[in-house]
Amino acid sequence: MGEFWESNFKGKQAMWGYEPTDVAKSTAVFFKEKALQEILIPGIGYGRNAKPFIKNNQNVTGIELSKTAIEIANNNFNNVVKIYHGSVADMPFDSKKYDGIFCYALLHLLDEKERLQCINNCYNQLQPGGYMVFVSLSINDMRYGKGIEIEENRYTTAHDVNLFFYNKFKIEKEFKDYGLLEAVEVTEPIKVVNNKPSQIFWKIICYK
Repeated sequence: MGEFWESNFKGKQAMWGYEPTDVAKSTAVFFKEKALQEILIPGIGYGRNAKPFIKNNQNVTGIELSKTAIEIANNNFNNVVKIYHGSVADMPFDSKKYDGIFCYALLHLLDEKERLQCINNCYNQLQPGGYMVFVSLSINDMRYGKGIEIEENRYTTAHDVNLFFYNKFKIEKEFKDYGLLEAVEVTEPIKVVNNKPSQIFWKIICYK
């Protein structure tokens, strides 16, 4: 998977633009209301979703598999965001405990064993009293069921990417031991842009 994303970031650079996602903005507001200061973003990419947290004067640390994405982020943020190069499977990269963890569009790229490992690794780096928010594809997203099914609710797309789609049962099963508070479906972006169809995600909130 590392080679795939490195190739994509090299070829397309800031492929999703620099505007943070709506759910990143709402999560940053939520974290600010909870007075969370130390924020970890696994799968930070080139950093677009770090922006609302930085704007709130929160300290952001990231983890990213692609060196090119890290270079883009460092240039964009003048190295104010500490980003560890590596896989979430290799967490932790430091001994720090974080007040808030925001993980966007990462879990659905993993198989079940990798997802559970990622959730567990994040929970282990969460400070007691802290929150973590995962955003992952829903079975109600338009891409569900398209491609080659490789296991239940997981498909290989035409672009050779494996995507897993959560339903409520699977969320409760995978997050029940990690302080699951609530899971709500969200549309991203909220407003349709350039007639592109919105994506449907689950926003999964946990508390330690």
